[in-house]
Amino acid sequence: MCQIMEDMRNKSLKEVVLRMLSAGKYALEEIANISGLSLDEVKKLKAERTV
Repeated sequence: MCQIMEDMRNKSLKEVVLRMLSAGKYALEEIANISGLSLDEVKKLKAERTV
């Protein structure tokens, strides 16, 4: 059951990060800081979004 909750949390967090990227108002470092994701993870999400 914990894995399901973790998966839901990660999906929600990814959606928030993608919205922040779309807004274009935040530096990648700010998004990483706010979301708790690493800078590399944020860069990866940005790259996936632009593909």
